[in-house]
Parts: sequence; C-alpha cells; structure tokens
Amino acid sequence: MLFPIYWMINVSLTKTADMRKSPPNWFPFDPTFSGYQAVLSQQLPYLGTSLVVGLGTVVLTLVLAAPAGYALAKLRPRGGGAVSFIFLIAQMIPGIIMAMGFYAIYLNLGILNSIPGLILADSTIAVPFGVLLFTAFMSAIPDELMSAAKIDGASYWRTFRSVVLPISRNSVVTVSLFAFLWAWSDFIFASTLDGGGKIQPITLGIYKYIGNNNQEWNSIMATAVVASIPAAVLLIVAQRYVAAGVTAGAVKD
Repeated sequence: MLFPIYWMINVSLTKTADMRKSPPNWFPFDPTFSGYQAVLSQQLPYLGTSLVVGLGTVVLTLVLAAPAGYALAKLRPRGGGAVSFIFLIAQMIPGIIMAMGFYAIYLNLGILNSIPGLILADSTIAVPFGVLLFTAFMSAIPDELMSAAKIDGASYWRTFRSVVLPISRNSVVTVSLFAFLWAWSDFIFASTLDGGGKIQPITLGIYKYIGNNNQEWNSIMATAVVASIPAAVLLIVAQRYVAAGVTAGAVKD
C-alpha cells in the first residue's frame, strides 16, 4: 500500500533523462528538485483554489447536513425513513452523471468556471454522507438531554446549537474531513464545470503537465507529493475523531 507513495516521491526526485532507465533507479542517488521548483512557481494558485473550494465545501456541508441529521434523529418527521433512503441512494449515483446535469444547469445560471459552482457541486457528494453520519450519531444521544433542554425553555434550534452540536464533535470532525478530502481530490466536477476557467483547483493544475506528446512526470509527481501533504496531515491529526465518528450509532445499548 505504501509502495505507490514511495514511488511517487522517488519519481519526483528523478531527472528527466533517467525516467525511462531500465532497470529504474530504486532510490534517487542523484536527485533533482526541478519538479518542486515548478510547484512553487506554477502551482501555488491552484493549491490556493483547492483550499478555498475545500473549506467552502466543508462549511456548506455542515450547514446543511448537521441540522438535517438532527431533524431525522430527534425530531423524527413524517417520512424521515424515506428521506434517509433517498440520501443513501444519492451516494450511488456516478459522479460523471451528476457532472453532466450540473453542466446544463450551470450553463443556464451562468456559474460555469466559478468557485461557488465547484463548492456547490462538491457538496452534493458530501451532504448525503454527512446527513447519514449525523443521523446515526445523534440517534445515540439520550432523549433525556432533549427533555431537560425543553423543560429549561430551550427551543429546538437552541437545543441543537447548545446541546446536540457540542456533543457531536466527533461526527462534525469526521464529516468535515471527508468533505474536504472529496473536494480536494475532485477531478470530474473540476474538469467538467471549471475546465475553461482562470481559477482552477490543483487536480487541473497537475493535468496541465500532461500533453499529447509530452508528460512532465517529474513535475506531475512533485505536485502530487505537495498536494498529498494537507490530506495526510489532516488524517493524522483527526484520526481518533474519525475512528469515533464513523462507528457512531453502530452499537445500541
């Protein structure tokens, strides 16, 4: 599992003249940092765009998914089971099909090649997952807490904001992490909805190095290494919250 990561780093430090060497160098004895220089000089705007899109997707996902999960778990509206089933089915729709639909809608709305358009599209992947995870986690919160808040005069919204949301920290971190990673690594929506824009994410920045007759593998792999760092850091920092969040609601007392 770790070998592709090692090979990505190895190739990012390999000179162009040694790319097709047979047998290949298993270790960059004479490394070059030209690929990383290309990242610093050419890819920083793409990384900035991906960061904005990722954070925007996290915010929009939490704003929509957390209240929806609370409503399905604790308010138990009529037809809630059907709504949960629809969210489950929504995750099974291939992204390329959604991208084609979004293209037609965005063309009419005039939001093609825009950051808000990418945030909205990426959120459609994260929101169903977020709703299901929040519903599972919040269902395990004792109803006595809801009753106590109601006796104290708290409204449904106040109960959600002051009682339920602080308890749901693990699920908030988990949903935020997955939403960010989906937006950070997205290529289908980016290439379909922002392929001709001036402000593009890092997945399209890497794609710039791939041509019909030339592939700059040194720069491609160096960019991939740099683009992998935020995801790796987030996973390491948030791993214990994720472990608790994804198993929430799996066991009933």
